[in-house]
Amino acid sequence: MSEPAAGDADAFRDAARALAAVTAETIESLGGAFRRLDRGSMWELQSGLRPLRDRLEEALAALREAPLPDRFHPIRDQLAGGAEAAFEALDGFTRPVPREQRSGNALASMRGLARAQELLYPLRSLDPSLGRLYAEPAVRDGLAALDAHSADPRTGIQRSGPDDDPDARGEFHLYVPESLDGSAPRPLVVALHGGMGNGRDFLWTWLREARSRRFLLLAPTSVGPTWALMGPDADRQRLLSSVEFVRERFNVDGDRMLLTGLSDGATYGLSTYLAGDTPFTAMAAVAGVLHPKNVQDGAIVGAQGKRVSITHGTKDWMFPVQLAQAAQQALRGAGADVRYHEIADLAHAYPREENPAILEWFDPTLALPDEAG
Repeated sequence: MSEPAAGDADAFRDAARALAAVTAETIESLGGAFRRLDRGSMWELQSGLRPLRDRLEEALAALREAPLPDRFHPIRDQLAGGAEAAFEALDGFTRPVPREQRSGNALASMRGLARAQELLYPLRSLDPSLGRLYAEPAVRDGLAALDAHSADPRTGIQRSGPDDDPDARGEFHLYVPESLDGSAPRPLVVALHGGMGNGRDFLWTWLREARSRRFLLLAPTSVGPTWALMGPDADRQRLLSSVEFVRERFNVDGDRMLLTGLSDGATYGLSTYLAGDTPFTAMAAVAGVLHPKNVQDGAIVGAQGKRVSITHGTKDWMFPVQLAQAAQQALRGAGADVRYHEIADLAHAYPREENPAILEWFDPTLALPDEAG
């Protein structure tokens, strides 16, 4: 078989760039839909995304049909794999299903979206549209600088656990920005997933900010389907051990260690932080509640002097906003330094746009140039 001509290679590059662009658009748009998802918005969100589904399907077909030299096969396969994961997530989300299946369908789509980001991350230098997925707007003019030390095996995405099971319970995923050379201590953010989630997926909720602002990011996975909110605490020692593992191997600033979480992860994280004897210097809860175990004789134990951020949606159907309002009042009354932020259009979802505000509350030096001051 003859090697494809140079013109065929150009055709492949064009198809790859077109697919990269529409895949990046899909990831951003579907992530935005998850952010806006509530009980009454599904049909509208599905309708708005269906044209994008058709465009992504066409771009995938064009890439598969493009002739290409053998040397491009690995790139084609990696790009197609990421695009297919994004397509499956989008197709699943936009497919009409009975009402009782919608929640499970949305969770499956969220996992597919995380898988797409994972598959495409090694191709972030292939096209600017992919590079921008993993960088905040303020640093997108300097994408190359974000990979200054990418050849160092100590940087990038790492994980614990069996090689053949990246979703293993009780393990963790770690991201060390490729711009770090280890010479200066950097903050650590520990992000706890929600119920039925895992650290592998939740890592992508914070990776863009970690990469742009140069902090280490640890995303543990609970031992059970969710965090130990009832009965014996099977998660605490694993959580603290994973933090210690990172501190022993990387230059972590012990005065800047943020614990954060979503839903059950927020509830468990806040409970663990208030219980004391942890290395964390602040806690940021998103869509979580105050756990009864932190209340004794009607008073909150362990809150004095603690720094706590609470972010909650007024449309939250799982944990009504009144619970968050009561928690912030009780924490302040118990001596905590509380940042409280309600979001009018947020249901029970993660508001990715709040990450910068949370980070700058936690550590003002993490502000990007266009946000400082």
